[in-house]
Amino acid sequence: MQVEEQAVRPVLNRLRRAQGQLAAVIAMIEAGRDCKDVVTQLAAVSRALDRAGFKIVASGMRQCLGETAAGDPPMSEEELERLFLTLA
Repeated sequence: MQVEEQAVRPVLNRLRRAQGQLAAVIAMIEAGRDCKDVVTQLAAVSRALDRAGFKIVASGMRQCLGETAAGDPPMSEEELERLFLTLA
């Protein structure tokens, strides 16, 4: 599945934000910061990654259901459901 061009920039922005947040979590742990602060920041990383994943899946739905590369069969409803559930 390929991400539609118009979705690439927002996905990359979300992933870069998550990357920065994860670096902050690592720094917080190394600095011995309060557990509550670390968990709060880690939750933000998780949400950013989830949003990026959902955007990727949503933007690729047309390709998954019909258009395929090099003769690959379209994804079944069960395969799409499993794909969504991997993000849940």
